[in-house]
Amino acid sequence: MTIRHLLFLLLLFSMTAAADNGESDLEAIGWVIDDFHDAAAHGDKARYLDHLTEDAVFMGTDEWERWPKHPNFSDYVDSRFKDGSGWNYKSVKRTIRISESASIAWFDEVLFSERNGRFRGTGVLTLQDDGWKIAHYAMSFLILNENWNEIIDLTRKTKDQVENSQAPE
Repeated sequence: MTIRHLLFLLLLFSMTAAADNGESDLEAIGWVIDDFHDAAAHGDKARYLDHLTEDAVFMGTDEWERWPKHPNFSDYVDSRFKDGSGWNYKSVKRTIRISESASIAWFDEVLFSERNGRFRGTGVLTLQDDGWKIAHYAMSFLILNENWNEIIDLTRKTKDQVENSQAPE
């Protein structure tokens, strides 16, 4: 066997190993996100928060909802999960991208809730010593373009009501 053949086989093996590692990372990331949602559905605070980095931020659907993991989001989750239930969102479509360094991943997903309908979740994960963790998660409502003007009008009306009710006398 010539050196050229050996180099070719080595290159082929390296590419196959890298592809396998990428696939296993995609599976691991998908599992983390799915288990994050499952922990919420079962009100399992420890498992839910363990999927977040220590400096993680959760962005909720209201404009003021920017929740750092400590103490705000942890306290909120504690109050919501105290009866053993939380919220139930199932991913129905997800796209994941991994950085060239294989240490950062981005995802977006369409979520479905029996109670509230469809949402979009987006996030960033980082590879930690103990596996993939969510560093940033944002949830937003999905609004059909055909409903856009209606939603804008409703939002303006609600904002005006809130501002007027908080006006000093």
